[in-house]
Amino acid sequence: MRKITFYLFAFILVGCQVDKKSAQSAFFSGEIVNPTNNYVVLYKDEVIIDSAKLDENNRFTLKLDSIQEGLYHFDHHPELQYVYLEKGDSLTIRLNTSDFDESLVFSGTGEGINNFLLEMFLTYEEEEPTINNFYELEPEAFSKKIDSLRKSKFQLLMELENDIPLSKKALEIARANIDYTYYAYYEKYPFKHRRKVGEKSIHELSSNFYGYRKNIDYNNTNLTYFRPYYNYMIYNIGNMSYMDCAEECTNGGGKIKSQLHYNLHKLKLIDSLVKENSLRDNLFRNVAMDYLLKVHDNKENNNSFIEDFHKRSGNNKHIKEIDGLYSGIQNIQPGNKIPDLELLNTAGEKVSLRELTNSKSVVLYFWTGTQKRQFENINKKIQELQAKNKDVRYIGINYKTEQPQWKGIIENYGLDENLQFRSDNFEQLTNALIIYPLNKCITMKDGAIVDAFDNLYSLK
Repeated sequence: MRKITFYLFAFILVGCQVDKKSAQSAFFSGEIVNPTNNYVVLYKDEVIIDSAKLDENNRFTLKLDSIQEGLYHFDHHPELQYVYLEKGDSLTIRLNTSDFDESLVFSGTGEGINNFLLEMFLTYEEEEPTINNFYELEPEAFSKKIDSLRKSKFQLLMELENDIPLSKKALEIARANIDYTYYAYYEKYPFKHRRKVGEKSIHELSSNFYGYRKNIDYNNTNLTYFRPYYNYMIYNIGNMSYMDCAEECTNGGGKIKSQLHYNLHKLKLIDSLVKENSLRDNLFRNVAMDYLLKVHDNKENNNSFIEDFHKRSGNNKHIKEIDGLYSGIQNIQPGNKIPDLELLNTAGEKVSLRELTNSKSVVLYFWTGTQKRQFENINKKIQELQAKNKDVRYIGINYKTEQPQWKGIIENYGLDENLQFRSDNFEQLTNALIIYPLNKCITMKDGAIVDAFDNLYSLK
């Protein structure tokens, strides 16, 4: 029903729209059913434009006296969604947080493009399982399937254009939404196909498989913060870097053995293709975070990577974050003592992490009270390990949980209070111990780090 009627209101509102050409302001308002906090915050890219507090009826109104035409996003923590705004718009939303995206409806001046973008977002989510099966197909069959889906979306856009005039920029956003979503599937295909069918090498592709690449704009300022465009850039850079590295770094052998070389190829490619500052900074950051957090390379390779990163992106707006992450990783290399953080025990007293871990065998693991299933799975694993390894101290470090709630969880699950501690400084904890991913643990022996990026579920 949504797919048939998502721009129906436009026919009713045509006669009462304001003269958008002469208007300078815009209105953005709505109702939040079952609100999760008291505010709606409007962003343009990374900048807060305005915010509004919900009234007693859970309604809000933002009057934007001067507005730049383009893509925004609104945040009702912890959820967010895109909204496209132009001068003269009077746009209203209604949503229920228990089903945020599926319940969201736009109405009023400007609803056409917004309901279209939302409908596409929901449709892409529905298509994911089907497209996942397409990766088993041979390249030509895969291309036909993806191209058919892409054309069907452009047919919907054509129908929308016939009924509701769209501005040049709104049309650009709508087209980019379709194009870059489906182009990304092509970029993922060779790797997904290899895994799906169990091939040892990348499948040979025809010369026109990536024919759409000749139309890619790597410096479109209107799309810098648009998720389909940004995601495509990540997949595209990753794909081309992999192919380059497989050819150049293996003497044509086709198998990449060095994650350092592969990620240096990514930095080099971004440096050569992307000139738009924000996109460039964000893509460089993505590579750095991916490499430093997931590869867990040795100290020398980490040094080589960060040197090249600084050479190519030394003025990156995320440089402080990246340097902090790099420094934190260097501090928890094997053989080092654990950073001497202050934690809290169940009595609210400060204790030294270094003193807690100054024993023969220790495993540090992390959990939060905000993710019940994650905590229960971790607790089950810890109980199994404790039963097998009586000489090992398994120390739990909690974060993002208030003291009373944390103590309640410890009591309800019968945890040993002498082995449970809490950090009230999440940023410090993250920077010092790099608590990523969720199943990470730190193994230690005789007060020194053995592996700061061990997997809790691989321990025996």
